[in-house]
Amino acid sequence: MATTDHYEVLGVARDASPEDIKKAYRRLARELHPDVNPSEDAAERFKSVTHAYDVLSDPQQRQRYDLGDSASFGSGAFNGGFGDIFETFFNAAQRQSGPRSRTERGQDALLRIEVDLDEVVFGTARDLEIDTAVRCPTCDGACAAPGTHVQTCDICRGAGQIQRSVRSLLGNVMTSSPCGTCRGYGTVIPSPCVTCAGQGRVRAKRTVGVDVPAGVDTGMRIHLPGEGEAGQAGGPNGDLYLEVKVAHHDVFSRTNDDLLATVEVQMTDAVLGTKVTLASLDGDVDLEIKPGTQSAEVLTVKDRGITHLRGGGRGDLKVGVQVITPVRLNSKEKAIFEQFAQSRPPIKPEFATFQQGLFAKLRDRFLNF
Repeated sequence: MATTDHYEVLGVARDASPEDIKKAYRRLARELHPDVNPSEDAAERFKSVTHAYDVLSDPQQRQRYDLGDSASFGSGAFNGGFGDIFETFFNAAQRQSGPRSRTERGQDALLRIEVDLDEVVFGTARDLEIDTAVRCPTCDGACAAPGTHVQTCDICRGAGQIQRSVRSLLGNVMTSSPCGTCRGYGTVIPSPCVTCAGQGRVRAKRTVGVDVPAGVDTGMRIHLPGEGEAGQAGGPNGDLYLEVKVAHHDVFSRTNDDLLATVEVQMTDAVLGTKVTLASLDGDVDLEIKPGTQSAEVLTVKDRGITHLRGGGRGDLKVGVQVITPVRLNSKEKAIFEQFAQSRPPIKPEFATFQQGLFAKLRDRFLNF
């Protein structure tokens, strides 16, 4: 080539702006492109113009070139042919992706399920009726009416893409876009199933059986693989997730896997002691109220709580004692209490320390903090 000065090759001044350099390159590319000018001289000049533009359009390379580091930017630095140029500019446009599949996986579904506290103790089984997408019973997911079939698209011949020749700055370029007739599927449905309108699935109610494991708690999720929405065109089902909510119970509450309850006893029973039988979530429980039992004391019944979610065994049943003080006394009862009070040494009322008080007992014994 006659010169390796990139500015002279493009025909611009050394202080040319990036926009001037781009305009000059476009003008020369239209003039020297092989599709327009097939001569060998034009091909060589086109290579030189392209290389010059590559250097001067990059700010860092242009700065190095202007500072005299031209050895790195001579004509020998360009080692590729025209195939390299076209691949750089048009490879993405020429790449074909092929037809897309009609078959799609169904969506996952999330439902909320409420269970009673007694069902949590040992677990339970439920049959849930859900409204969801199911495979079409008429075409069984094939999308076409019975006796007919999906056919190859005549326009794209099954490719799902249409190729077009687009004239660009550097000549004609082949581009591809989804076929408008088959919408990129490569196939068409001449006679769609009337039940599902060619989708392969319909909305319907169905029953799903679920085993609620013992020990679940509010906020936990149960995963049922393959029980979600049916997929399009016979695609696999999504998954179903059940978010658990444990219903409020009027008598029992829960902390971890322990059950908590409160029993009320008369003051005389707390003083003298007694035995009581209570109905728990899974049968009767016998409790012994020892003489001198105080309010807020907690009686523990081992292994009568909730079954552990992972591993064997159960939590405990913890029963807090509440001593009831009588508020209405007849004259006889009042006389008895007065006689009893006179027989007891007087105690000056004082605030108990926190470690000895009622709230500490609730914290340390009942709530197990």
